[in-house]
Amino acid sequence: MQRFALLIATGGYVGYVPVAPGTAGSALGLAVLWLVRSTGSPVTEVTVAAAVAILGTWSAGMAERHFGRVDPGPVVVDEVLGMLVTLLWLPINALGACAGFLVFRLLDIVKPWPARRLEALPRGWGVMADDAMAAVYGYLIMRGLVVLAPEWFT
Repeated sequence: MQRFALLIATGGYVGYVPVAPGTAGSALGLAVLWLVRSTGSPVTEVTVAAAVAILGTWSAGMAERHFGRVDPGPVVVDEVLGMLVTLLWLPINALGACAGFLVFRLLDIVKPWPARRLEALPRGWGVMADDAMAAVYGYLIMRGLVVLAPEWFT
């Protein structure tokens, strides 16, 4: 079970890349989004995001125990969730996907209120909740960009 949890938490071991694992995890999130969008089902999109949130919380908690520290660097399932939420149901093109990627990465680094406070939640909850909050802000920004400049982002 531990091995399976680490597989999920590290995004199929993407989190072990030596430089910028969070950025690599976000790129994985874009790839997952592209696969999910290829089904053409909005229900599948929200179902996958919910599954990533649930499995991510469980696996991140297991990974914290494995690595012996809070929010270990190799855990990138939170970034996968962040990308899925940032772009959830938005009708974006490639430029919109890139913009969403940059917006989420910036917000994940800056951690606007209350994201930083959410990091203090126990077990895997803190790992996932801060990125989920950053992703909600990212979604709102991307929603605004899509409305204000649809010719660019859709």
